[in-house]
Amino acid sequence: MGKRKIAGRRAKTKGTKTPPPIAEIVGCNVFNDAVMRERLPAAVYKTLRRTIDEGAELDRSIADVVAGAMKEWAIEKGATHFTHWFQPMTGVTAEKHDSFISPTADGRAVMEFGGKELIKGEPDASSFPSGGLRATFEARGYTAWDCTSPAFVRALGGSVTLCIPTVFCSYTGLALDKKTPLLRSLEALNKHALRVLRAFGDKKTKRVYATAGPEQEYFLVDRSFYEGRLDLMMAGRTLFGAPPPKGQEMEDHYFGSIKERVADFMGEVNTELWKLGVSAKTQHNEVAPGQFEIAPVFSHVNIATDHNQLTMDVLRKVAVRHGLECLLHEKPYAGVNGSGKHNNWSLATDGGQNLLEPGRTPHDNAQFLVFLSAVLFAVDKYGKLLRASVSVPGNDHRLGANEAPPAIVSVFLGEQLTEIVRQLAAGDAASSKQHADIKIGVSTLPPLPKDVADRNRTSSFAFTGNKFEFRMVGSSMSVAGPNFALNTMVADALARIAEELEGAGDLNSKVQAALSRIAREHGRIVFNGNNYSREWVEEARRRGLPNIRSAVEGIEAMMDPEIVELFERHGVLSRVELEARCEVMLETYCKTINIEALTMIQMAGRQILPAAAEFAGRTADGVNAVKAAGADPAAQARLLGKLCGLIGSLEANITRLEEAHAAAAAVADLRARAENCRDRVVPAMAALREDADRLEEVVDADLWPVPTYAEMLFLI
Repeated sequence: MGKRKIAGRRAKTKGTKTPPPIAEIVGCNVFNDAVMRERLPAAVYKTLRRTIDEGAELDRSIADVVAGAMKEWAIEKGATHFTHWFQPMTGVTAEKHDSFISPTADGRAVMEFGGKELIKGEPDASSFPSGGLRATFEARGYTAWDCTSPAFVRALGGSVTLCIPTVFCSYTGLALDKKTPLLRSLEALNKHALRVLRAFGDKKTKRVYATAGPEQEYFLVDRSFYEGRLDLMMAGRTLFGAPPPKGQEMEDHYFGSIKERVADFMGEVNTELWKLGVSAKTQHNEVAPGQFEIAPVFSHVNIATDHNQLTMDVLRKVAVRHGLECLLHEKPYAGVNGSGKHNNWSLATDGGQNLLEPGRTPHDNAQFLVFLSAVLFAVDKYGKLLRASVSVPGNDHRLGANEAPPAIVSVFLGEQLTEIVRQLAAGDAASSKQHADIKIGVSTLPPLPKDVADRNRTSSFAFTGNKFEFRMVGSSMSVAGPNFALNTMVADALARIAEELEGAGDLNSKVQAALSRIAREHGRIVFNGNNYSREWVEEARRRGLPNIRSAVEGIEAMMDPEIVELFERHGVLSRVELEARCEVMLETYCKTINIEALTMIQMAGRQILPAAAEFAGRTADGVNAVKAAGADPAAQARLLGKLCGLIGSLEANITRLEEAHAAAAAVADLRARAENCRDRVVPAMAALREDADRLEEVVDADLWPVPTYAEMLFLI
């Protein structure tokens, strides 16, 4: 790498600051339960809690009181504006800010905010992706207050805004966002989980909900390097880049000592998130150099989804303040690990019971086995939907790349639960492997309680003690889609089980029959081995498990009749809403490939080709100079020949990519255009990259026009 390129690039660390006491800042910017209890009249607080806790219909008569308390609290925090904070189908959040100021007749102003503004907003629905649900000339859309996710205030620069989580729907009531189907799926899940619990004699539980804890992986890169790469700015990933001499093969970055500059960044991220009520818990270096992870404490899946959106936003904003850029793309760099978002999912009751907690003797825990079996049933029957829910373009570079789960959906249960499923398939579960201790062999070290099962990092859907870890979710994604898919699938399985258990008769025999049937019919989904192996691909094919290798295939699978019927049966998405989402996802795929192709054409033609040509010219001058000196220029001539060959191939592949891009853009049918992008444009991009990366390895480092992998990955 050339000295000219490195000089002055790196920003200095801001220096370690002493943060305020955690107890003083956690949730300080959230209109949470403690604030509501303090500021709302007792009757209003009780009514609102019934809606939040029990799903009772919102009493609109209390809206003015809540809005008044919320406004006064926000103004005390310095807020001048409020916004309905929503999650359109872009995958990121949206907000339109309105001030509290209302002019008076005498030329002054008062601060007003009423129940009407709290409950309902009206953004422009035609300017967001809608998949045809809204035409350009039909602009009206509505946001509606989601009181189950607490409001919060955010300070951005000198502005402080009250943010109110909302859903977003069309004038005709169709869902235009990520949150609405998530909330609908929770209604379905609660309904059928309660049916199962009632069959077991549980009369106390009033609410069952999903919990989630999304682990967020990300890369950091010096912002000067980011600004020197058109591909990072336009596409979020490097479209060119030769491998550095060292990557992640020494395995020294994972859980390694955190650099001071990164620690400063993480410290500010934690402070900002804690203020917003996000329970950021874990932070560490990830596998690849320049890669990191942050993970929260588990919470209600709706709140966890909102919190993850906030986490991604905070990571990006705080990174800039530290002279860094946060990369959330699933595969920013070729040849090193990409980034996922492990979605840890479980089921809980309003009484605090985890329904996926096996206990000491899970073979005797009939209720646990029923809920576990429901998940196995759902993942096997609707595996295509689970794969479809993570079908974003970035995941095509990650899934199955020996760092992430493969494109095949399977369930890891571990030795104990797998044996129980085997026994159930044979008739009855009579025993289960018990806990033991690990004895390390050092007298000063105590025995360690040993889990009954190891972990499997290659599994796409792994049971990890009292929850499932869905590892296929991409790092840039909203977790709303994967979670509403998972909630709906499991709700469907629970509904079928409830039908078998309800009514008169011997409950034990009905439970046994249901468990045995599910174990026999859906046990094929359980696989505890190496999901990265070639043998598993063939074994999965024999088992009849789908292997959906591209985002386009995954999106197309969402319109399978049984998936359409599933969503309609449980009132989560109508056919037209599902079709719209598929169209948005296909459009996003095409637009992503379009941006990447155009960026590659521009970088190759205006940066890489001129640099290579200049070096070839210098080399040609060197050949002539050596000849003139009477020496043998064979080495220089060979280098020149290699350069000229690569330059010619690069130029030809630029033309091929231009032609492939133009051909794809001309295809009118959206599905055909997406397939054309996948089958023609993406291979043309790969061929162009190969030439450019080979040129990077021979062109003078001082002439190379963009920061290299060695700089970006290691100079943080």
